[in-house]
Amino acid sequence: MTAGGSSALGSSAPGPSAPHPAADGPAADGQADPIDGSGTDRARCVLAPNAGLMTLDGTNTWLVAEPGSATALVVDPGPDDDEHLRRVVAIAGQAGRRIAAIVLTHGHFDHSAGARSLAEMTGAGVRAVDPACRLGSEGLPPGAVLSEGGCELEVISTPGHSADSVSLYLAADRAVLTGDTVLGRGTAVIAGDGSLGDYLGSLDRLRALADAADLRTLLPGHGPLLAEPATILDFYITHRSERLAEIRAALAAGDRAPDQIVARVYADVDKALWPFAEMSVKAQLAYLTELGELP
Repeated sequence: MTAGGSSALGSSAPGPSAPHPAADGPAADGQADPIDGSGTDRARCVLAPNAGLMTLDGTNTWLVAEPGSATALVVDPGPDDDEHLRRVVAIAGQAGRRIAAIVLTHGHFDHSAGARSLAEMTGAGVRAVDPACRLGSEGLPPGAVLSEGGCELEVISTPGHSADSVSLYLAADRAVLTGDTVLGRGTAVIAGDGSLGDYLGSLDRLRALADAADLRTLLPGHGPLLAEPATILDFYITHRSERLAEIRAALAAGDRAPDQIVARVYADVDKALWPFAEMSVKAQLAYLTELGELP
């Protein structure tokens, strides 16, 4: 399993349905709805107690089940916190369900560290892209359909935040569980094992699905759920384009070191977030190198 997380960097997005920003990203005025217990007809959030700079309010663990189903599927068990994991099991049990499978949107510890303990509690296997994160032989190939919760979740390959990131399309609710590819507040950092080129492709893939499936909700790995998926994804795509333009301008002004670029481009961002901004700058420089714009 790999370390890492999410963070909020940059600007603000339009739209009445987007939540408050940390330093950047989807935002709106007014009191945010509670995250714990939120969701759709088939997906319920159980908020993990690991709030922090990189995890926002905490990791969103998702219980996914068809109404009336005797089984449920858990997406991203979160930290290895006994009280949290027992609460996930208890909420499923209160609805008359046993946990039949555990799925990881990616292997960063804030999403995956509790997987083995939850598997021991429930007897469920763990499915993940990264074989090192699995318990059992099953991975998450693109297009695979997971039905352990009585409803169908389709695997969408969305690398970028990390190399092993996936999203999960819950067609019955016209919703997508996005992991850290799209956050409920702010924008995702491209981690050391990620790629901006892959990430841009993943955003385009989700944006096309938003139209094709008439999506109505994004269920993120951190922060509140998001209505108006097309608007949110348009913001994410535009934001990345604007950041690349700012990086190009910094390079044209003579900046070369990532910390110099961060000081110029992220001057309006809390300095506590600058180390994470530097991760994103490095990813953007790598992307520009791939395009042949840098030696």
